Order: sequence, then C-alpha cells, then structure tokens
Amino acid sequence: MRYADLISLSYRTVVSHKLRSALTALGLIIGIAAVVVLTSIGRGIHTFVLSEFTQFGTNLIGVHPGKTTTFGVSGASISTVRPLVLADVVSLSKVENIIAASPMVQGNARIEAGEKQRRTNVLGVGSAVPEIWKIKVVNGRFLPKEESNPRAFAVLGHKLAAELFGTNSPLGQRIRIGSDRFRVIGVMEKKGQMIGFDMDDTIYIPAAKALELFDRESLMEIHLLYKSNAVVERVEKAIKRNLIARHGSEDFTLVTQNQMLKKMDSILNILTLAVAALGSISLLVGSVGILTIMTIAVSERISEIGLLRAVGAERRTIFQLFLCEALALSGAGGLCGVLLGISIVKILDAALPALPVELAWAYIIAAFMVSLLIGIAAGVAPAMKAARLEPLEALRAE
Repeated sequence: MRYADLISLSYRTVVSHKLRSALTALGLIIGIAAVVVLTSIGRGIHTFVLSEFTQFGTNLIGVHPGKTTTFGVSGASISTVRPLVLADVVSLSKVENIIAASPMVQGNARIEAGEKQRRTNVLGVGSAVPEIWKIKVVNGRFLPKEESNPRAFAVLGHKLAAELFGTNSPLGQRIRIGSDRFRVIGVMEKKGQMIGFDMDDTIYIPAAKALELFDRESLMEIHLLYKSNAVVERVEKAIKRNLIARHGSEDFTLVTQNQMLKKMDSILNILTLAVAALGSISLLVGSVGILTIMTIAVSERISEIGLLRAVGAERRTIFQLFLCEALALSGAGGLCGVLLGISIVKILDAALPALPVELAWAYIIAAFMVSLLIGIAAGVAPAMKAARLEPLEALRAE
C-alpha cells in the first residue's frame, strides 16, 4: 500500500468516528493548550523581570558591606562586617574604568508639604545617580556634587510631586522629611515600578543627610558604573585592590549586574520548565486515552483486519495502518491544542494588559512534537496486536 493511500485511509477512519476521535484527542488538546498558556505566562514573567533589571543598564557593580568566610569545619564560619563610608565612594570613583560612583541609603519616612503629608521611600544617594541608573530630571536639577556638609536639597519622584503639589511647581518649595526641612530642587521623569518598588513614589536626598535622618553609621551599598568596553573581571580586581588597601582586608562583597541577570535567568528558566512539566501531566492522560481507544479499535475491527490480510496485505501494512491512525489522532489533537492555547494567550493579553505573556515558541513546538511521540508510543502496542492476527482467525471472528 502506498504511503499516500495509507495516510488517506487513516484520516478517513478518524473522521468517520468524529465523536470518538474528538473525545480521544480531548486530553491532548487540553494538555497542549495548558502547556502553551502556562509557558507563555512563564516566558512573559521571565522577559518582564529581566527587562526590569536591565532598565538601569547592565554595566553596574554593587559593593555591599561584609563578607562571610567559611572554614573546613562544619558550622565554623566568621562574618566580618565593616562599614562602607562616603570616603570609599570618592576613592572608588577614581578607580580605572569606573565612570561614576554613588552611595546608597534607603529608608521610609513621613513627608510633609504644607497641609499634605504621606509616607514614602527615601533614597540617600549621590549626584551621579541619573548617569548610573539612566534616569532623567524633567524639572529643575538633581542633587549637586557631594560636599563634606551637603545642603538639605531634595528631588521628588514624578508621582510624589503630583501627590504633594498637584499641578503647582514644587521647585523651591520647603518640605519636611521626618524632623528635618529640605528644599525641593528637582522632579524626576516617570520611571514606573521595578520589581514592586515604585520609583515614581520616591524622594532623593544627599546620602550624608540620609545617614543622619535614619541614624546610620554606614552606607547600605555603593553603586558603580563602569565602561561598557572594559573587562568586568579586571574592574572587579581593581575595586578589590582599592577597598582592601583602605580596609585592610576583603570585608565587602561585589555583585555585578551580569551575575544577577544570569542567576535570575536560570531561576526563571527553571520556573518556565516547571510550569511546562505541570501542563504536561494532561499529555500523559491524553496518551492513555489514545492507547485505550486504539486497543478497542483493534478489537472492533478484527474482521476488517482479516479481510485485509486475506487479500494480501502484509503484517507491516496492518501495523502501519493502525500506527498511522494513532499518529493522526495525536497530530490533530496537538494542532488543535496549539491553536486553542495561542487563542487563550491572545485573549489574556487583550483582557489583562498588566499580565506579562509571551508565546514561548520553543516550548510550543516541543509540546506538539511530544504529542506526536505520544501518538506513536500509544499506537505501537495496538498496532502490533493487529499485525499479529492470523487471517483465518480474524475472518472467523465475524
């Protein structure tokens, strides 16, 4: 029998039993659709999180106080935490390939402007923040260069400025942060949220003032921007030499943006793979359905098999016929599942714009290929059973 006739006969058999074929393929359709939807949500979250991390650039290094050293004995570890100070920021800004450096102190305080007040995030930073974080001032200017005794200036996030002053210009206005008074000199552009942190509902003040405000002796971290054409390993070594010379030991931790992105990427890939595996459970159910239906089909069509064998059909032809039918069922189910899954993703994207979804074509193709493999695997046993039937015994079964 020619392959074209084999395929045609298989599909006619599937179509002639529409309800049974539809119910058989339903498990695969649901499974494939689940894989498409879940992986699209996983891929969307993956892209969203990485874009949130990279919106401030990729050639960044964070310096954190403290370094934990573990010795060979189980449980024997010593933690050394020494403060990072503003003098460290000035020194690091002069390291080779470092473009800019900024201190970082974060807290939460009550902001008062006239009769209005609210609590919000307070960031104690340096003048290089706009360059390091790639953010702009849309009104006024940012904090001036660091001084030994900085003036009480403040720059408002876009949302905070609107909440406190409405349509009026906040420039030159006096506000109170905690118990201290500050003068507003700028308003930042709209930046949105970064992993739940609202950059627009934030106020920026000099790091030295933030240390006084929150009664801290050390910085929480130091952000460094290095040249894009520099080798990050060399930059890290230069930073370590500088700080070790100042502190006497390596009592700090360096975290590069690339390291964070790689770790986050691997975690999110595992998450996407996990949700794909969860959706694949339905594929297993679908394979059981195909196996059951094909086994029943062999029992129902014994006489047809006997007739085919009597007119000269070889065992291989019978095997190919039933295997092709199982493959047709799984292929049709897989294709319908892919189309259904894509349709659901498009509907979700239109109905819930805040939900990040992105079609993960690698997983979609893989799921469709798995559906075909399921058809082959589930059809082998029934096809072998049909091929082993003797012509006379099959005809006698009539």
